[in-house]
Amino acid sequence: MEKLYLVIPCYNEEAVLEETKKRLKEKMESLIKNKKISKDSKVVFVNDGSKDKTWEMIVKFHEEDSLFSGINLSRNRGHQNALLAGLMTVYPSADMVISMDADLQDDINVIDQFIDEYYAGNDIVYGVRSSRKTDTFFKRNTALMFYRMMEKMGVQIIYNHADYRLMSKRALEALSHFKEVNLFLRGMVPLLGFPYSVVEYERAERFAGESKYPLKKMLSFAFDGITSFCVKPIRFILFLGLFLFFCSLIILIYSLIRYFQGEVILGWTSLMVSIWALGGLQLFAIGVIGEYIGKIYMESKERPRFIIERYLEEKED
Repeated sequence: MEKLYLVIPCYNEEAVLEETKKRLKEKMESLIKNKKISKDSKVVFVNDGSKDKTWEMIVKFHEEDSLFSGINLSRNRGHQNALLAGLMTVYPSADMVISMDADLQDDINVIDQFIDEYYAGNDIVYGVRSSRKTDTFFKRNTALMFYRMMEKMGVQIIYNHADYRLMSKRALEALSHFKEVNLFLRGMVPLLGFPYSVVEYERAERFAGESKYPLKKMLSFAFDGITSFCVKPIRFILFLGLFLFFCSLIILIYSLIRYFQGEVILGWTSLMVSIWALGGLQLFAIGVIGEYIGKIYMESKERPRFIIERYLEEKED
């Protein structure tokens, strides 16, 4: 049997962590009993600088049961960095790794199917939501719009997939060579090119606590995904600029014709509209280009994406 590690990023999850631990223990024991995974498999919680008692609970779980382990980041680095920290730390010891959130919205019962797909020869298994009935109308439609936009821009992405996935050791080894600071794992993993499959599941309501992805964070995450994987926004600005330049030539020719015909046009309104429209467009263009320059700036620093303060590798006496 091969060794499975579950990697679970946590940020202020004390309200749900006890129940998460209970359900995952039952699932892991069932998998071991049915000889699907090795008895040396682990559940690894990654504490992303939580301000509550999340880390204290993780340490307690580890002390009470060797099935559980924990990684404590030196400070809050965000969900994607915390997830990557867990993956990069455990993959040398594992044969396969499943990442999931701590809020129990991901259906842990499909882990069996994940493992079956892995044994069938798939290095990556994506957990994909079969529906979005638990989402609000706004979130459901904006998510669909985001996936379509990413696809139109040439980004390889799996529809309705978050970060619930299985990856083999060799897939994670390949992922370790991706050095960018601006992380968007949903776009990075498909770039690996290894055999993959999809397992559908029904996403549940959050068991307890509050969502760590309010609208502001979701919009920021979506924008990071777009600007990290394609330059089409800059190309769009280029073609828009060329189009406006062409329009300005037409307006110039029209104005000269009217001038020589002796018809003087006051044009105050059109002038004001042109100034505001072009001024707004220029600021928008500078903002988009600035976003790309900012990402280049962050990448050039080559700062570590995460710093591990403590890793509970073995049960401590």
